[in-house]
This record gives sequence, C-alpha cells and structure tokens, in this order.
Amino acid sequence: MSKKVYCTAQFLPKAGKEAEVFATLQALEPNAQREDGCIQYTVTRHIASPFAEGESYPIAFHEIWSDTAAFEAHCQRKEIVAFFETNCVAENGPVEKWNVCVYSDEPVDFDAPVL
Repeated sequence: MSKKVYCTAQFLPKAGKEAEVFATLQALEPNAQREDGCIQYTVTRHIASPFAEGESYPIAFHEIWSDTAAFEAHCQRKEIVAFFETNCVAENGPVEKWNVCVYSDEPVDFDAPVL
C-alpha cells in the first residue's frame, strides 16, 4: 500500500460560465504539475455515456499526490488559495458550488511494514 492521496474536486459553474471555469482550472495545471509530490493533476469535463449515468458536477479535477503533506502544501499555495477566493467564495465568482474530497487506497487497519 502507499501513502498516496487521491483528490477529486468537482465544480458546478454558474449558468453560462462552464467554459470560463474550465479554462481557469486548466491554467492551474502547469504549476501544480511542477510541485514536488504531484503525480497527477488533470481537469476534466463531464461527458454523456449510457454506461456512466451517475450524478456529478460538470467539471472535475482528478489529482494524485505522493502523500498528505504534498496535498496540503498544494492547497496552501497562493495560486490555489486565490482561485478559491476569487472563483468560489466571492459572491460574483463564476462557480456556484464545489466539492473537494480526498481518499486513501489503504484499508483502515492496514498492517503496514515497520520501517
């Protein structure tokens, strides 16, 4: 098992703002991908499929970080904090709702080797 952190960050843009939000999120990719501990950082948009009819916000980031420290350092970068303040928290921002969750691939009681 690993100490990897898997993050899914979903965004629901305000009406007519989907392209703007997607482009703004894509602009975050290059710097995030340069960060120590970043394994994957890709923004995606929802597409229709009869084989995947679940509910979702239309834009989602799929992130993999080497560990919790790398993920938390990313979240505290000025560029990321500014994105959320300007686009999500600000009343006039283009994002209506957002949902950021992190996951582990380790079972709760994983018997990890002692190093």
